[in-house]
Amino acid sequence: MADLTIAGAVTEDAGEVLTLQRAAYLTEGALHDDFTLPPLVETLDEIRAAITGGEVRKAVLGTRIVGTVRARLDGQTCHIGRLAVAPDLQGHGIGSRLIADVEQRWADRVARFELFTGPKSEPNIRLYRRLGYHDMPTPHGAEPLVFLEKLPSRVGAVEDGLT
Repeated sequence: MADLTIAGAVTEDAGEVLTLQRAAYLTEGALHDDFTLPPLVETLDEIRAAITGGEVRKAVLGTRIVGTVRARLDGQTCHIGRLAVAPDLQGHGIGSRLIADVEQRWADRVARFELFTGPKSEPNIRLYRRLGYHDMPTPHGAEPLVFLEKLPSRVGAVEDGLT
């Protein structure tokens, strides 16, 4: 994946981001028996708005968008969300590189990074823990999601022994 590039998404990417996001989250929908997850029902206009109004990063291989992630600042917290990697390229480090990109871009401006995933998303949870994220209390009303956080001082740290 040496020729993988990460850059900011532009509104012209919205259709490809929508397609990628839906393909990537279908397994999450099946795993949790819920195909109404926000990434699966988000509209093209909502993705355009996210790109215009926020930090949407894309991983590009050749001319193909193969991954995306979003970051949003809320006070001193950078919320990372909608991490999506093309199903045929999952497990090749693209998600890790996207998260590292967000962390590097925001580390000097925030007190912590926060993300969440579904309780049955064991590969995602393992990934986030390997990247230095730790479980945090689930906010009231956000059950059954699993919330994880990381301090900027841990950016670049990878946990030993976790895969």
